[in-house]
Amino acid sequence: MLHLASQSPRRRALLARLGLPFEVVDVVVPEQREPGEGAADYVRRVAREKAGAGLLAVVAVPHAVVLGADTEVVLDDEVFGKPRDDADAAQMLHRLSGRTHQVISSVALVSAGREAQATVVTEVTFDTLDAATIAAYVAGGEPHGKAGAYAIQGGAELFVSRMAGSHSGVVGLPLQQTAALLRGFGLDPRPFAANDGS
Repeated sequence: MLHLASQSPRRRALLARLGLPFEVVDVVVPEQREPGEGAADYVRRVAREKAGAGLLAVVAVPHAVVLGADTEVVLDDEVFGKPRDDADAAQMLHRLSGRTHQVISSVALVSAGREAQATVVTEVTFDTLDAATIAAYVAGGEPHGKAGAYAIQGGAELFVSRMAGSHSGVVGLPLQQTAALLRGFGLDPRPFAANDGS
């Protein structure tokens, strides 16, 4: 049985697109970068720790497989987490304006007998954003709870002038890489089987 160690509604929706049944496991993992830890190393570690914590929670379930994931926005090696408040969100967006940043998304899959992980780095370039645009976007509430203070699947898609990598990875779960990991654990994603064509 597949378990998702995440409370993110975006991650749940993305995983559901792969056509596999799964249950959600609530885990609490500190998301704090260690001194000297590279941004990509940090994202990989948090994803592994989420998966590991999830596995401990379902250790009594036979053949349990747990997926943990983490996605962070990185600019000049600084990790932009979720904004503390509106002012923090606006400051993040001002810094991302007119620049190319990285979105690092890592997926870890663990079971009692094995572990595998994939990490995807996507480059995202923002158009130059004026203060009024940033203020209106922040006032709409979308930046809350989003790494880097934006949702590419929402209003912020208008900010993106170029993207190279995984769109679903920027949202929170790189689907191609996740599907490949799941196949390695004997699970067979069938996203098209769930589509009735309507």
